[in-house]
Amino acid sequence: MSSSLNKITPFLWFDNNAEAAADFYLSIFPSGRKLDELRSGEAGPGPKGSLVVVSIELEGQQVTFLNGGPSNKLSDAFSFVIRCDSQQEIDKYWAKLTEGGSETACGWCKDKFGVSWQVVPKNITELVSNPGGMQAMMTMKKLDIAALEKAAAAAK
Repeated sequence: MSSSLNKITPFLWFDNNAEAAADFYLSIFPSGRKLDELRSGEAGPGPKGSLVVVSIELEGQQVTFLNGGPSNKLSDAFSFVIRCDSQQEIDKYWAKLTEGGSETACGWCKDKFGVSWQVVPKNITELVSNPGGMQAMMTMKKLDIAALEKAAAAAK
């Protein structure tokens, strides 16, 4: 593998669809790029030519995916956070990530590969640092910036 962009990077375990997941995320984040991949050779693991590991970069963050088999499952215990500048950006990422996936709560969703995402305004901490903003967020699945700003302002 090539040297990493960051000293510490996420490494996610997929059953056998790491390549499809990487391609999906690269289609969502246009500045993303494939950094490196490792395919099985004569010694394995898996059939010759099958993907073992792929590293990609999404918005400057290197992530590596492993086709490790079914013994370990992705969970909500790990999620990616996308800090968005506008409602349009939230709507765009939410629509793409929930297609074939599911909406959870409070700006969380799960994509069709089982990876959890938090799609939030860049100032989410400020918006929910008071009871009004927090209460408003707790009623939402996809976050609504205008409603969060209104609730946060009303509570001041």
